[in-house]
Amino acid sequence: MGLRQASSNYTKFLTYLVIIILVNIVGVTLFFRIDLTKNNIYSISEASKKVVSTLSEPLTINVFFTRNLPAPHNNTERYIHDLLEEYANYANRYFNYRFYDVSPDEGDMHPETKENRELAKGYGIFPVQIQAIEEDEVKFQKAYMGLVLIHGDLIEKIPTITSTDGLEYRLTTAMRKLNNKVSALLNLKDKIMIRLFLSSSLEAVAPFMRLKRLPDLPEQIKSVVEKLNDKNYGKLQFEYLDPSKDESLVPLLDKHDILHLQWPALSNGKIPPGKGAIGLVMEYGDKAVTTPLIRILRIPIIGTQYELAEIKTMEETINKNVESLIDINEDLGLLADHGTLGFQVTPPAGPMGQPVQRDINNFRTLTSQNYTIKEVRLKEGNIPEGLNCLIIAGPTEDFSDYELFQIDQFLMQGKSLALYLDAFKEVMPPNQQGMYGYNQGPVYLPINTGLEKLLSHYGVGVKKSYVMDESCYKQEAPAQLGGGQQAVYYAPLIKNRNIDSDLAFMKNIKGMITLKISPLELDAERISENGLEVRELFSSSEKSWEMSGRINLNPMLIQPPQSPDKQQSLPLACVLQGNFPSYFEGKPIPEKETADNGTKEDRKEETDKKSEIDLSKITGMGQFISRGKPGKIFLLASSEMLTDNLLDAQGRNPNAMFVMNVLDYLNNRVKTAVMRSKAQRFNPLHDTGAGTKTFVKAFNMAGLPVMVIAFGLLVWFRRHSRKKRIEMIFHTETRRV
Repeated sequence: MGLRQASSNYTKFLTYLVIIILVNIVGVTLFFRIDLTKNNIYSISEASKKVVSTLSEPLTINVFFTRNLPAPHNNTERYIHDLLEEYANYANRYFNYRFYDVSPDEGDMHPETKENRELAKGYGIFPVQIQAIEEDEVKFQKAYMGLVLIHGDLIEKIPTITSTDGLEYRLTTAMRKLNNKVSALLNLKDKIMIRLFLSSSLEAVAPFMRLKRLPDLPEQIKSVVEKLNDKNYGKLQFEYLDPSKDESLVPLLDKHDILHLQWPALSNGKIPPGKGAIGLVMEYGDKAVTTPLIRILRIPIIGTQYELAEIKTMEETINKNVESLIDINEDLGLLADHGTLGFQVTPPAGPMGQPVQRDINNFRTLTSQNYTIKEVRLKEGNIPEGLNCLIIAGPTEDFSDYELFQIDQFLMQGKSLALYLDAFKEVMPPNQQGMYGYNQGPVYLPINTGLEKLLSHYGVGVKKSYVMDESCYKQEAPAQLGGGQQAVYYAPLIKNRNIDSDLAFMKNIKGMITLKISPLELDAERISENGLEVRELFSSSEKSWEMSGRINLNPMLIQPPQSPDKQQSLPLACVLQGNFPSYFEGKPIPEKETADNGTKEDRKEETDKKSEIDLSKITGMGQFISRGKPGKIFLLASSEMLTDNLLDAQGRNPNAMFVMNVLDYLNNRVKTAVMRSKAQRFNPLHDTGAGTKTFVKAFNMAGLPVMVIAFGLLVWFRRHSRKKRIEMIFHTETRRV
């Protein structure tokens, strides 16, 4: 019996041993882990997976990191190991990484270590000095903590990695920058179609429209496409279509908003009545981009003018459209005239003095990581082709109807607008002093640029007031004024409960600070009539109010209203999206204003042309879009959000995360926004009332000890009861015996 039991025990032991060995083998060969953090900060995002899985050429990451560094730098090295390992799990065969040994050995340095250090130096990776505490002493040592990415002949480096914050975002951004267009083109299943719609009937009126190059346009564009095809891996295909000879093409003209012209009999019947169309359409999948090839200018006195697109700019235009179609468009438009933020370099005319200059250097630094800023000057020309988003930040000068028409039609194309508008212009009075000799504060003048007409038509607007909030930034008061904290009511703090976290790009934004911000007006009825959708991104607290009329932002002179009824939560930022209706529907198309109407010779030449043929009789259709493709408008009534006062150059504070996430959202890069903000570690505690704070404090001081004593008494009582039961059982058994 004993021998059989022993044999059974040995069998169980061997079985368990085999199971343990097999589990360890499986653990070595099949790697997996579970990220239990709320924001999955230790797992790469979908955007990172897409970048490494679509590499088309070898990409190598060389890491130069000194081993056995003191905390917290040793954790950084471990994080880089894990991060690159996870990249490799989702990458294709073109992804590689390697850690180079640059750590000194005991005594003389190993020859291989010297070679690795020289290699790091060649890439521009140099050691940095870090602080370590050993044996109760503060010591300093030099350490390598950098890496370099190599993709073909291109090199991108991160010379110093002192923290894990945002490291995945920096790596993925660098890889995308190196890979971008090459991998995207090589992975295209079909070719990008470039179709030129040009009616041969236009050749009859082209000479009178001063479009002498029109007949040569098909061959010229074909030549440009063939040249670009060599650089785009043969992914472009050109096709010339003549709607005059093929009536089946007519529905496509309306579909792609192609300009088509119509004219009666001209030049005393020498030119018969006719019609024609012209435009360039690029298509891939369900995406299409239309490029107008003729610009129609209606200039006062001179009259109607026609301009043909320049062939020398066609190559750049097609390249930008290719990037837009395959979703790697990196251009970002920034309005650079009309007194916008960062471009107010000349004082305005009049006695009010010069506006306060505000810098946006940090904003430019942050956007340059993912986008190339293209300055747009509406006073000099149109909005460039290829832009998906236009930023208008703090304009102070009026927009002409023609310029508003350009913005309106840009939105109608399914593009996005990021509007940071100010309700007031802050102007410093020149050399004016108050009655006691102190300089007066700035004067706040209401701004009306004309954009208000467009926004009101869409259903949103900006109130002519500033938001004051009891939940605000507090600064240290000077000692001569008694010290303590001074509430800056015009700098509202945005708490978590007032932020719409349901949107993916807003999910990890837990709080922000604003400055000199105005409330928004949302016309729900108008928005509904237009078939649009609005989302309030954040609002002020329930203890906010408006300051209007005479604005004075001296913190010592601002007091909250006596009645709580005058305080309420106010919307501060929103996104409006959908198929926008044009503001110019049913209105005449505005004419472009020019300061110079030309010389006498020019005017005489135009007069002679008019006597020969009346160009006003040629009517154009298709140049105006009355109902747009799905687009987006972001509106925040304070350009201060983009200034260096509120954005840090590293992009780590919540304000910077918010601004960049909004731009990614407007450019259809939500996954990039999610990847960036998941490293946001600003998690403030929820506000609680005084009663709740008192209860928690009392519970921690008295409640927990009472609970421990009560638990001890309960254990003692249970043990005492158990002891009594055992004694009674023992006495009962004794009596029976």
